[in-house]
Amino acid sequence: MSNKSLQAYWKKNLRYLAILLGVWFLVSYGCGILFAESLNAFKLGGFPLGFWFAQQGSIYVFVVLIFVYVILMNRLDKEFDVDEK
Repeated sequence: MSNKSLQAYWKKNLRYLAILLGVWFLVSYGCGILFAESLNAFKLGGFPLGFWFAQQGSIYVFVVLIFVYVILMNRLDKEFDVDEK
């Protein structure tokens, strides 16, 4: 892998990480703390939505983001021809 290609690979990888961590922050901190009062007007499974995000939702979103990251990295590896064959 050339130096230019390596830099492009890591730049794209870091962009993926920043976006996914931003989503996780928004869901866990934003929905669970900052916007909890507004979200509590809605119910999910009998619980206020803000409470649900603080207790369960952020964990579920984190697990989903792990799978999204795996899919994105597999595509990135194929794009730069560093995937496991």
